[in-house]
Amino acid sequence: MSILLIRLLFDFGLLVLIWLVQLVIYPSFLFYESGNLKRWHKEYTQKITYVVLPLMMGQLIIITVHLFNNFSTFILGSFLMIIALWVMTFLIFVPLHSKISNNENNLSIIHQLIRLNWIRTLLWSGLFVSSLLYYLTH
Repeated sequence: MSILLIRLLFDFGLLVLIWLVQLVIYPSFLFYESGNLKRWHKEYTQKITYVVLPLMMGQLIIITVHLFNNFSTFILGSFLMIIALWVMTFLIFVPLHSKISNNENNLSIIHQLIRLNWIRTLLWSGLFVSSLLYYLTH
C-alpha cells in the first residue's frame, strides 16, 4: 500500500469523524440537562479518545514520513495544516471540553464549541480534498 493511499485513508477517517462531531455530537450536547451532560461528557471524552487519538497520531506520522521522503511545498503545507489542527485541538478544544466536564456555563461553552469547530471542520475537509487530488494526480 502506498504512503499516498495510507495518508488518504487517515485524512478520510478524520473527515468523517469531524463532520459527525460537527453535525451530530456537539449539537446533541444542547439537549442534555446540566448534570446529565456532565456525566455523559466524561464518558464521551474517554471513549472518543480511542477513535480520535489513533487517527490524529497516524495522520501526523504519515505526513511527517511523507514530508521527509518526498519534500514539496504541497506536503509542507499539509504538514503545517495538521500542526495547526493539533494546536487548535489542544489549546482551544481540550480546555472547552474541560469546562464542560467541570459544569462551567455549559450552554455558552457548547455554542462556542460548535461555532469554533467549524474552523477544524473546514480545515480537515480541505486537507482531505487536497489529499484526494494529490493522490489522483501522482
